[in-house]
Amino acid sequence: MNLLKKIFGSFSEASVTEVHSIHNEPPPTDPDTIVERYVQNFKQNGGKFIYCENLNEAKDQFLNILEENDWFECNVWCYEKNLYSILDENKLNYNNNQIPKFIFTSCENLITDDGSVLFSSTQIKHYKPNELPINMIVLATTKQIVENKSDGLRAIKNKYQTEYPTNITTIRYFEEHQEQNFLSCEMSAKNLYLLLVED
Repeated sequence: MNLLKKIFGSFSEASVTEVHSIHNEPPPTDPDTIVERYVQNFKQNGGKFIYCENLNEAKDQFLNILEENDWFECNVWCYEKNLYSILDENKLNYNNNQIPKFIFTSCENLITDDGSVLFSSTQIKHYKPNELPINMIVLATTKQIVENKSDGLRAIKNKYQTEYPTNITTIRYFEEHQEQNFLSCEMSAKNLYLLLVED
């Protein structure tokens, strides 16, 4: 997402590719390309993507989502203390015994090859996807985008070192499928908004 690179291009791009071809190595993955591919696959799955340049813009977009759905003064699930301030700013009740309108969460990673979102017990506790609210708002950063699930699991291993989270799962479907089959019957489609913050 480097704006200067997109405008002026990279004078050394060809030479980098040549060096890697001499050593029989694949050229490095362009971060802009992996972001674009993720967004395309995510939207094809029915997800609602919102790009944010910074956290303040993400807070503004969060407010827009509340307005769009009339989710003011409602009950919310959120299990990450670092997100509570955003809910407090908008006078939302969280983690009580009432049925929630949506869950507000971060994620472990965003998986490019299938456009899914990788979660663990850090974000969703012990709940299975079909036990979570239909409506989800996910706050993530561009650094969390990885190529595939193996990269996502590796990132979890590196992040937590010893106390690995449990309940590691992905959510991939963000709209109801017209054709039901034995695979999609097990999947719980979510109305998912992704606030992706540039970092």
